[in-house]
Amino acid sequence: MSPPIGGRLGGLLASAILVAATTGLVTFLQPHHLMPYALVVMAVAVVWGTGLAALTAVLSVVAYDYFYVPPLHTLAVSNRESGATLVVFLVTSVVVGELAARLRRAALTAGRVSEEQAALRRVATLVARAVPPDLMFAAVAEEVGALFGADATAIWRFEPDGDLTLVGGHGLEHLQPGWRGRPHPRLAVASVQASGRAARLDLGDSSARLACPIVVEDRVWGAIGVELRRHGLLEDTERRMAEFTELVATAIANAETRAALAASRARIVATADQVRSRLERDLHDGAQQRLVSLALELRTAQAALPPEAGEVVERLDGVAAGLTAALEELREMAAGIHPAVLAKGGLRPALRALARRCPLPVDLHLDVEGRLPEPVEVAAYYVVSEALTNVAKYAGASSARVEVEVRESRLCVGVSDDGVGGADLSRGSGLLGLKDRTEALGGTMLLRSPAGAGTSLQIELPLADHAPL
Repeated sequence: MSPPIGGRLGGLLASAILVAATTGLVTFLQPHHLMPYALVVMAVAVVWGTGLAALTAVLSVVAYDYFYVPPLHTLAVSNRESGATLVVFLVTSVVVGELAARLRRAALTAGRVSEEQAALRRVATLVARAVPPDLMFAAVAEEVGALFGADATAIWRFEPDGDLTLVGGHGLEHLQPGWRGRPHPRLAVASVQASGRAARLDLGDSSARLACPIVVEDRVWGAIGVELRRHGLLEDTERRMAEFTELVATAIANAETRAALAASRARIVATADQVRSRLERDLHDGAQQRLVSLALELRTAQAALPPEAGEVVERLDGVAAGLTAALEELREMAAGIHPAVLAKGGLRPALRALARRCPLPVDLHLDVEGRLPEPVEVAAYYVVSEALTNVAKYAGASSARVEVEVRESRLCVGVSDDGVGGADLSRGSGLLGLKDRTEALGGTMLLRSPAGAGTSLQIELPLADHAPL
């Protein structure tokens, strides 16, 4: 319930003024009656509560008896009827005042519950939408501050070394999210950090600080703290704040799960790329070199044969040709596993090599300088490689266009064609694998392929999350 207007002293002064004004009004009424005083008592009960309403009822009885009940200008009551009337008015006024106060409290409670549920729904919507943590923390701090009428609201994360990190706040003058330091003893959050339980600290300026823990998977992750006037603290304030901490805990747990999953997927992709790179090196340094040596030995043996061994030379020529073809196939296979040109020269020469090998004309636009993080280069290479392979095999296109550029700490890759369209992620594992690889690196992939209007594949990969080569 909201605090009494003006406090008890203000209510007492207002009660005396209202009784005096009502007495002046009753003077002009004929006959004189107590109904206007009853309305004053109800008004005082609604605004200041039952206690002050009872006092107002007593003042009303005294004023009415003094001015309108014979003998006038005394507090004596000349007959039982007048005394009974005053007693009935007094009791009735107190009872009606109590009912009015209860109705007001019920209305305020209903309104408070409605506001609280609306705030919880807004926060729950943010949690369900998995908005970035900084936005979610800021929204929760603002909702809690507005709902409880707090002068300041802060959301803290507890660090392993005992520090606090401010992750969200509202109404804070000198602190910004990201501030880190030791908790001040005058903060209730220091008690929460030490005990893991909600804490309240009364200050000398009629205000109080309340903090409730945020528990994530059985550990105290942090706390929500508010500073507000003590008359704003209700018996269920702690319980009401706990409902917000539960939503925040759910959002944090979800975010940590998503982060762990993304990290796991990124590690799987990185491990697979490392295996492919190692396999490519093994093929190049092992089987390919062995085949080259065998081809040289075969040519040497051919050169040593006498001229009359024409049939043998002819057969050896066939073996040499087959050996050369096998070597080329092995080189192509090794390049498909993990192209050496990508590892040595970076994305620009690797994409130029892809464009040259494509059976269709490729309009290549590269706005990339220097080396990029290895996972990003590999992902971009395989996106372009898979897309150009699909264009050549299935699109029925006359040409393709590849655009690669760095834009605001993100690598943007686009591959489009003028073919028949109709590409679908649900059909075939190639595009779906590219989507998984892209999302594992924190990127996004968009496929547009309306029937008869060509296909456009767009991906964006963050650069800031990966160390450069």
